[in-house]
Amino acid sequence: MTKAYKTLEARFHRMNVLSGIGGMLHWDMAAIMPDGGANARSEQLATLSVLGNELINAPDMGDLLASAEGESLDPWQKANLGEMKREWVHGTAVPADLVEKMSRAETSCEVAWRSARADNDFKGFLPKLQEVLDLSIEAGKAKAEALGTSVYDALLDQYDPMMRSDRIDTLFAELENFLPDFTADVIERQKAEVTPVKPVGPFPIDVQNKVGLDLMKAVGFDFNHGRLDISHHPFCGGIPEDVRLTTRYDEDDFTSAIMGVLHETGHAMYERGLPQDWRNQPVGTARGMTMHESQSLLVEMQACRSEDFLTYVGPVFEKAFGGDSAAWDAKNLHRLYTRVEPGLIRVDADEVTYPAHVILRYRLERALIEGDMKLSDLPAAWNELMQKLLGIVPEDDRNGCLQDIHWPSGAWGYFPTYTLGAMAAAQIFAAAKDANPDIPHALSRGDFAPLMSWLGTNIHSQASSRSTDEILEQATGNALGVDAFKTHLMNRYGL
Repeated sequence: MTKAYKTLEARFHRMNVLSGIGGMLHWDMAAIMPDGGANARSEQLATLSVLGNELINAPDMGDLLASAEGESLDPWQKANLGEMKREWVHGTAVPADLVEKMSRAETSCEVAWRSARADNDFKGFLPKLQEVLDLSIEAGKAKAEALGTSVYDALLDQYDPMMRSDRIDTLFAELENFLPDFTADVIERQKAEVTPVKPVGPFPIDVQNKVGLDLMKAVGFDFNHGRLDISHHPFCGGIPEDVRLTTRYDEDDFTSAIMGVLHETGHAMYERGLPQDWRNQPVGTARGMTMHESQSLLVEMQACRSEDFLTYVGPVFEKAFGGDSAAWDAKNLHRLYTRVEPGLIRVDADEVTYPAHVILRYRLERALIEGDMKLSDLPAAWNELMQKLLGIVPEDDRNGCLQDIHWPSGAWGYFPTYTLGAMAAAQIFAAAKDANPDIPHALSRGDFAPLMSWLGTNIHSQASSRSTDEILEQATGNALGVDAFKTHLMNRYGL
């Protein structure tokens, strides 16, 4: 290992540790911190942000990166250096005072969002969200100048490196040409089918929790390196050695919590599968949120809503919750879990209508970032676009523009990765089954080991050593596209 590169590795190790501390503090804030701790937590997170900014902006960082270019590096070290440069460009573009302001504003806004949503109070929440948006735009402009992109693409690059909005527009246009007629056909077909038997609650939260924990173990989650808790919005956080998952419960409907747990477990398995030798280095982190969402959606949508897996889980549910045996039959569960019906809440949406929720948010956040819409007009614009894309309108903002935590927490440019991830998940799952035809049969036994083994080799262990498209091309034979997702939907819904 050569001198400049060795120095860089030490510095980026420290920066990643600081980021991990921030991740744990965010988990604590979302899961167990009392509201009275918000001001102190804001101070802690802001301090960490400033410390990280100072490290990335060290006066000799540019010279070290340039010197390391001329040193003898192996392929992973070269990839690591490339990721260091990308983080450096992002990190040096934004001045320290703006970094601190953003951290404070985002923490305050995220805490305020909880009560604003509960109280259906967009008007009262508007000033805090406006502050976060304004600061995000300011940071986006600085990054856009450094990256040579639009402001929106600079923010998008934080979550999906090298992805650009013109490519998203092309992919989403292809989906929009396919989904409306397909959705209508599926809904008409399902009207003619046997009406599924819906399990009747109540479903005690402690029982839901136990089932969720058991299913996490079946997927392969190691509870020596993580835990499951409750939060206002389900998420996966922490660090690879200590992954923190959350969900939320409804005693009248266990599906949301269980599928939420499985979704977040997909994220967790990716984090746990990242290469141990490259922990705390940029190249050892997840390859952006499209790849991350592909792993959560692969587990939740591709694997756990398959009839194969439902054959296994039906008796698990029946033993836990009791009631009508017909409700727990695999075919009945499959009809329930593939039921297509436009709904207001993104996280509860079926996989056919889900892309419309993402396209809605993508269009709105671009309009806000690019100055084509005022934030005060968001509720009306949300309702108008919801009517256009899904044919329904929320009665209140709680179930409309206040339902997600992403914008309050400063995650502008994140939303497209959900549907990009769904596309990637379809490609990856199809390739995994082609490589190992026993995977569906194993899922019918509750055995995820064959699937996780393939994912570990072809996706998880690759971390950020290559681009998303390069990883997908090697694993599936194709760069990111819509075809596999369309094929999956047509096969699953018999059209």
